[in-house]
Amino acid sequence: MSVATKPKLSTKPVMEPRAILGPAGNRVRVSVESKRRTEAPKKPQRPKVPISQSPPSVVQSNVSVDSSNSSDSSSSNSSFKTASSRKTVKRNGVKQVKPKVASTADEAVTEISPAISGPLKRCDWITPFSDPLYTSFHDEEWAVPVHDDRKLFELLVFSQALAELSWPTILNKRDIFRKLFDDFDPSSIAQFTEKKMLSLKIDGCLLLSEPKLRAIVENAKVMLKVQQEFGSFSSYCWGFVNHKSLRNGFRYARQVPVKTPKAEVMSKDMMRRGFRCVGPTVVYSFMQVTGIVNDHLVTCFRYQECNVDAKKEIKPKTEGREQLTKDVENISLSH
Repeated sequence: MSVATKPKLSTKPVMEPRAILGPAGNRVRVSVESKRRTEAPKKPQRPKVPISQSPPSVVQSNVSVDSSNSSDSSSSNSSFKTASSRKTVKRNGVKQVKPKVASTADEAVTEISPAISGPLKRCDWITPFSDPLYTSFHDEEWAVPVHDDRKLFELLVFSQALAELSWPTILNKRDIFRKLFDDFDPSSIAQFTEKKMLSLKIDGCLLLSEPKLRAIVENAKVMLKVQQEFGSFSSYCWGFVNHKSLRNGFRYARQVPVKTPKAEVMSKDMMRRGFRCVGPTVVYSFMQVTGIVNDHLVTCFRYQECNVDAKKEIKPKTEGREQLTKDVENISLSH
């Protein structure tokens, strides 16, 4: 009698759990691939972005790639979404802004000399060792447009005095100048006698050399004639620049000239009218200090401020401008 043998059932070996190295450490995950195939089709996975390459503001962590509810699976296989629709991305908490392009010359100069905290940036000839009075003069008066006739005459006298004295010395004696010259009233100075002129002394010495004092008295007389012809000394002086302050925009002190063709034209016309001690160098110093020319360096904080002051200035009277223009043209043609 034969014994029937039972067929051997083929059994598949049991798959052991596989160790997976995930971001959260070594964890054991049971394979559920067969289960996924039977239940639902596998959804396409989004590309993974490494943590080191994704900005923290656009990372959405703890999103599971698998459909399993296992906490281990979700922590070890997280996907990150990037906000591609955003036009501006913040990196390290700082918003990147597109640099602004200056559209005008003034904006370009502003970019050169931005407002920063700390000591103010002045022209190179003003140093920490400069006389405080000279520094204040630079910060408050130099290159500020002037249209008052008395003030213009005062600054013309100071420009002539620069041949003998420095600005700090002149400014320290300013009150004495004003007292001795009757507050620079041209009608009063024009009446100075020889005795009065030679009495303009400080500690027994003449305030300026005798030729300079004679020139100041003579210039006061000529200024009265100019006022009658042009309505004001201001109209005469500013007529040489069409009543608009000139801006040179120099960056370095060595670029600032001691005279210019415009100063030479003005000097020749003044001498033709009878003014004395008004060479091109003196006239250009006069143009600088009265704001007819703005020669502050572009790196100086006063450069832009003086430009603003020039725009706010009220246009002075312009009687006699046409005659002045003709005279200037005749001088230019004759030379």
